[in-house]
Amino acid sequence: MKIAYLGPEASFTHHAVTKSFVQDELIPFATIPDCLEALTAGNVDRAVVPLENTLEGSVPITVDYLFHDVDLHITAELVSPIEQHLMVHPDNHNKWEDITKIMSHSHALAQCHKYLYYRFRGRVFEPSTSTSAAARYVSEHPEETIGAIGNSLAAATYGLDIVEKNIHDFHFNHTRFVVLSSTPATEELQLEGATPKSTLMITLPSDDRPGKLHQVLSAFSWRNLNLSKIESRPLKTGLGNYFFIIDVEQSMEGVLINGAIDELEALGCTVKVLGSYKKYAIPAE
Repeated sequence: MKIAYLGPEASFTHHAVTKSFVQDELIPFATIPDCLEALTAGNVDRAVVPLENTLEGSVPITVDYLFHDVDLHITAELVSPIEQHLMVHPDNHNKWEDITKIMSHSHALAQCHKYLYYRFRGRVFEPSTSTSAAARYVSEHPEETIGAIGNSLAAATYGLDIVEKNIHDFHFNHTRFVVLSSTPATEELQLEGATPKSTLMITLPSDDRPGKLHQVLSAFSWRNLNLSKIESRPLKTGLGNYFFIIDVEQSMEGVLINGAIDELEALGCTVKVLGSYKKYAIPAE
């Protein structure tokens, strides 16, 4: 298969796909929309993009694209530990404390907020499309006294020196990546810790009666269905209008979850099954 992923090479997404799709062709794309549109156009068979981080929460562009812009399905979830390091060009190793700018993905910069605030207060922190894109830029511009935040794979790939390790603010730092397909499927991968999971996108009825969200949650509660996540995102139709993303710790093969969906639709909700899949654990770098 051809697998699109958020690149360039040596991004955290690249690390996840190399552990998951060993025999497949991996194709990097510069942005998350580029990945999803390549899949929608049929240029690739799967796309792997970040969905959520322990420290920074959901990746809004991924969630919004899946709801508003594309008709794609989650076929697997990859949970990977995240270690952020500060790296510089070898030419600047001896003066790394004087760097004037630090580049990385906006989520990575936020994950290292405390470190950056106390260690490099007043410097420029510039977002890039990915951690590996930042590392590549630093490698190509030795004349600039700049640094990048990323993983050890990026440092090795782009020939950078890691000058400070594990600079993220909290050590239990993981990212959820989703494997997406244009058709529903359940990916079978040679990885540890496979557990079933389903993701639903729910839009409440348009009438403004009280207790609508309570009714939605009750449909899962009395069936003893465990929800590992519930999140709201704007419908983009006006203030106060939202859709909800719900993760259920059960496969869609279960009769109870299908009964919950029937109840929600009877209440006037619109329910989209984003995927019924397995969650896998990715080994560390």
